[in-house]
Amino acid sequence: MYTKNTNLYTRSLTSINLQDLPLVGGKNASLGEMMQALDQEGIQIPKGFAITVDAYRDHLKVNNLTEKIEFYLTALENSNISLEKAGKLIRKLFLQSPLPEAIQTEITDAYAELCRFYHTDKVDVAVRSSATAEDLPDASFAGQQESYLNVSGITDVLEACRKCYASLFTDRAISYRNTQGFDHLEVALSIGIQKMVRSDLASSGVMFSIDPETGFNNIILITGAWGLGENVVQGTVNPDEFRVFKPLLNQPSLQPIVEKTLGSKEKKLIYAQETNQQTRQVETSPAERQSLILRDSEILQLAQWANLIEFHYGRPMDIEWAKDGLTGELFILQARPETVQSRQGQGILKTYELKQSHQPILTGLSVGAAIATGKVCLIESAAQIDQFEDGAILVTKMTDPDWVPVMKRAAGIVTDSGGRTCHAAIISRELGIPAVVGTQQATQLLQQHQEITISCAEGDQGHIYNGILDYEQSEVSLEGIPETKTRIMLNIASPAAAFNWWKLPVNGIGLARMEFIINSIIKIHPLALVHFEQLSDQKAKQQIQQITQGYEDKKEYFVDKLAQGIAKIAASQYPEPVIVRMSDFKTNEYADLIGGRQFEPSEANPMLGFRGASRYYSPRYREGFALECQAIKRVREEIGLDNVIIMIPFCRRLQEADRVLEVLAENRLQRGENGLQVYVMCEVPSNVELAAEFSQRFDGFSIGTNDLTQLVLGIDRDSENLAQLFDERDLAIKRMIRRLIKTAHEQGRKVGICGQAPSDHPDFATFLVEAGIDSISLNPDSAIRVKQQIAQTEARLEKRLVSIKAA
Repeated sequence: MYTKNTNLYTRSLTSINLQDLPLVGGKNASLGEMMQALDQEGIQIPKGFAITVDAYRDHLKVNNLTEKIEFYLTALENSNISLEKAGKLIRKLFLQSPLPEAIQTEITDAYAELCRFYHTDKVDVAVRSSATAEDLPDASFAGQQESYLNVSGITDVLEACRKCYASLFTDRAISYRNTQGFDHLEVALSIGIQKMVRSDLASSGVMFSIDPETGFNNIILITGAWGLGENVVQGTVNPDEFRVFKPLLNQPSLQPIVEKTLGSKEKKLIYAQETNQQTRQVETSPAERQSLILRDSEILQLAQWANLIEFHYGRPMDIEWAKDGLTGELFILQARPETVQSRQGQGILKTYELKQSHQPILTGLSVGAAIATGKVCLIESAAQIDQFEDGAILVTKMTDPDWVPVMKRAAGIVTDSGGRTCHAAIISRELGIPAVVGTQQATQLLQQHQEITISCAEGDQGHIYNGILDYEQSEVSLEGIPETKTRIMLNIASPAAAFNWWKLPVNGIGLARMEFIINSIIKIHPLALVHFEQLSDQKAKQQIQQITQGYEDKKEYFVDKLAQGIAKIAASQYPEPVIVRMSDFKTNEYADLIGGRQFEPSEANPMLGFRGASRYYSPRYREGFALECQAIKRVREEIGLDNVIIMIPFCRRLQEADRVLEVLAENRLQRGENGLQVYVMCEVPSNVELAAEFSQRFDGFSIGTNDLTQLVLGIDRDSENLAQLFDERDLAIKRMIRRLIKTAHEQGRKVGICGQAPSDHPDFATFLVEAGIDSISLNPDSAIRVKQQIAQTEARLEKRLVSIKAA
């Protein structure tokens, strides 16, 4: 379109591709590649041109800079001058050297053509570096050189180009190349000149085509904030987060968004007006802070683009995007290979676990599923990094590439601001150290030299604890794990933790606990949302008002958050079955939810009271159960995760089963429709005695050993005085289980178990296999060990069967 290929110093982005990387650097080559290969897919990229590395080399040659640069680098290598001084002197060389006339002429002509294309005299552009060693699969050079935004007019463009050349020798860039083993003079710099997207009037951010924390490759993570994207990249704000499930993106009728998290987004970067600066920071409005930056349709469009870009490159990608506030259009600004999770070995699963239970003193977003301990080293600015003590926990407001040398010496990192795609998060992943970002107040609450523990091993939320806590680190090899006839499944409560276990060779989730989502994420009693206006507890009313900001319909808050929590769990094992147990709080536990006391009776023995199935059809909770049903329906039919199976807990009588199924149908969850299966927990003796009849109403059974043992042996499961008598391996329990399995199989129904017993007692797991159990659901940390043991048991039984047949 402009800048001919015969030009020595400039090339149109539309005329280059990855083969031109030595000429135009990684960033420009990638932009050109996408423009050529993905334009027909509808992916929009702002037009522009590249200034070739020949321009950089000729600039050095004409101005006799190479020998001077070598002199300062040698002095640095011999410790005759500091890094700071060497960088400053080299940058000064560039800033005082004019661009050669031939280079100026080509840049001027190319910029004039870009102006004509956009029908303006002074098109506003971004001027970005594109180094020949930048954005390669094995080296994350992103952010090592400077970018200049909202540059307009040829004079300012030429000045920004010289500044770009100088930024090749920032302190951080010199340090990074030294660490990576790149020759400073072999790395040449190209520059990209690209039309600005007016995201200062809308939003922008970063997305990954892989979950950057767990490496789960079926998830696309999108982060963003209001204004220009530098705030997200640099970690200046806590952005919004969206997660999209890739395998369902090609079905237009579905909306596979499994998570939407509102960030605080306290400020935004916009165009500066009537100042010497191109951009400036302003505070966001209360409405902006309470609003998500993207509509669902825009989230899905970006996710589809990320999927296409990943497919084209054949590897996970790190992508910058922007929305134009003038036109409402979305654009891709750049794409580079993801450099951390994509290089991790798939055959090893590292896990960390705290051995003590404590209340965190601070929380934020977790980065890197690890734990670290140490003393706080509070650093306010990069000028103070020489005060850092090796092995300490770096605590600061935010980081940028200048901080890399000190970050390498830290045991862990804590920041006030930033999201999962900010600089601190990206570098900590590369370095393999845990970070808790976006705490908002770490620099205020943590004291210099205070001993702390930071845990990123408990899901999406990172926790900071006072003191040095004991923890355990383990590595599990996932290679050579034998297959078993018995299906091995997982017990999962936390949606945030579900993605941590995607690598495990299991057959789905046998128990997803809905009550964890309600208690830890939603926090509000469903009926307090249904009857908010009638709520008498004013304190609870204020809390609910604050928590549900952004939701006009308070019931929608419950449905939306519950659906997202279930969806994350279901996505982690799709298309394997995920059995979601409907809420099974006791009345005292329901009462502890915000606004709950007004709606719950006081019971002497909640364990045997108004719980499980009895609530679902009762006028006292029926409206709350309807919200649970809406969430399940949304997950299965709107998001598209139809691997979700419903499970009904504590169903005492056949009449109760019939009433629950009727209520499900009233809420448009008809058993058998759209492949919907409904299981029942086997935890009361009547479930065993009437197994044949329950089989006519449900598609399968899941044994809850705790309640079944309690009711068969007549022992309060919470009684310390009777703890020595409570044993799931008692003969009476085993006979119950054998009888259930036999009857269910005669009726064509499957039986699984989701209690703790198989994890705790290997001999009990062996018994279950011998009894013919179809599936065993385990805590994730014991799944591999128990699976190996079950494989041995199955092999022994097979050998015995062969011997019997031979006889």
